[in-house]
Amino acid sequence: MTANVLKRRALRVEQHPSIPLYVFALAAEEVSQVADVARISRDEAGKLIGYQRPEKKQHVKQILEYLDSDEVLFPNGLILALPSNVRFKSSPGPSSSDGLCTSGTIEIPLPDTPNAPRPAWIVDGQQRSLALARTRNSRLAVTVAGFVAEDLDTQRDQFLRVNTVSPLPTNLVSELLPEVGTALPTKLSARKLPAALVEALSQDKDSPFLGLIRRASTSPDQKAEAVVADNSLMLAIQESLNLPSGVFSPYKNLASGTVDTATIRRILVVYWTAVRDTFPHAWGLPATRSRLMHGVGIRSMGRLMDRVMVNINASAPDAIEQTRGELGLISSSCHWTTGRWPDLNIPWNELQNNPRHISTLSNYLLRIYVQAKANAS
Repeated sequence: MTANVLKRRALRVEQHPSIPLYVFALAAEEVSQVADVARISRDEAGKLIGYQRPEKKQHVKQILEYLDSDEVLFPNGLILALPSNVRFKSSPGPSSSDGLCTSGTIEIPLPDTPNAPRPAWIVDGQQRSLALARTRNSRLAVTVAGFVAEDLDTQRDQFLRVNTVSPLPTNLVSELLPEVGTALPTKLSARKLPAALVEALSQDKDSPFLGLIRRASTSPDQKAEAVVADNSLMLAIQESLNLPSGVFSPYKNLASGTVDTATIRRILVVYWTAVRDTFPHAWGLPATRSRLMHGVGIRSMGRLMDRVMVNINASAPDAIEQTRGELGLISSSCHWTTGRWPDLNIPWNELQNNPRHISTLSNYLLRIYVQAKANAS
């Protein structure tokens, strides 16, 4: 190692035309000198930064116990996003390349001071990297695959792709999806629009959910107020988007592949604002105190939205007032915080976020609403 530059023998893999990919080895103690963890969080303006989940202390401890043992075999490599100022010098002579890869030396600039930002980011293997930084076996060779990409879009895209076998926490994936601009696998792509709408509901000032949605980046001091699980709301939106009878279905142009997200967002704001106004005593409370904020309440009221909002123009000046009038037809039959649900014979706090209870409560709310509409006509 020369001053402020780490040199290692490496292979440049001929794979992507514009994103260089290198394979090399680092000593365990060098990993923390080269790479940092891009922990998911939000800045003061609410912009998402990073993508990694929190440290799993028990997992790190188990890896560390093995690394500190005798005769360690550790083929589990790391994937790093490298800075654009890395340099690769191929070995002289025609034998340095076989058409698939080229041998040579990679040079990675290091920070001048211990507290300065590291040049690379860990895309996969953060728990392993934490254990490697603490092991007594500091010179253990660790295999590394590093691609040159300083933009977060590419890093997040690769992060989501390499973590499909061992699933990432659902709320972490949901929060990252709106930030990925590249083409995604079909299953992830289907979740991107609902995730983006939840993102808007979480941050927009006219949203009744402002500050109430619990996300992967929610800080510990915000969790007391963030009482709605983002995944429950995302599933409610996704269901309405996918069903032909869903209120959002008319705003999807299958021929062009476009979606009128502005109108969908407006419908969501109008409907859930009316829900908040109809049930003020149950709104904003923890799920243990209000089943309206619980997954079962969000999903069931989401299904009712398809029936209520189909005949309401969300752009009308009195749209929220109209929606409150519709929800008033069921308000006296709802028991979000006390008592028992009539006909269901279930105490308010025994409803759970599972398919059976979601279907039971949804069907009940729809039945009460349809009956009330028929009686009013």
